[in-house]
Amino acid sequence: MAQYKVVKCKINGKDVEQIVDVRASLTDMLRNDFRLTSVKKGCEVGECGACNVLIDGEAFNSCIYLAVWADGKEIRTLEGLLGPNGELSDIQQAFVDETAIQCGFCTPGFIMTAVEILETGKEYTDDELRKLLSGHLCRCTGYENILRAVKKTMYKRLGKTLE
Repeated sequence: MAQYKVVKCKINGKDVEQIVDVRASLTDMLRNDFRLTSVKKGCEVGECGACNVLIDGEAFNSCIYLAVWADGKEIRTLEGLLGPNGELSDIQQAFVDETAIQCGFCTPGFIMTAVEILETGKEYTDDELRKLLSGHLCRCTGYENILRAVKKTMYKRLGKTLE
């Protein structure tokens, strides 16, 4: 069996091709080969959510997703949310506005899950949002601030006002 394979995929809207070790995680490929440092190495067993990215629009823990599985996929990281002039996306700005960021280590993963939630175009209850965000661990920010940031952005995108 070959130890290395070519992976062709789209990362943050750009077609890329990379030779990877078949044992390498997607986290390793994104960080080491493409310098996408928003993808954090936390627990490395899929428990903390710090490495969360979107693959074909669905949130995955990239630490337990092999890089070779990304072949033919579209991957989005936090870096891909920035506007053409480096402006923050609405969900990133909401995290700032709601003080949902302290050390920032868990923030990229939370935001990428929030993007998946928001892109459904559905309105969720607080309990549903809590469950959808439950795959992430944070040691220094209040979870309520994170919930408020996601809820605020959800309402704004739905054209509603937050009570």
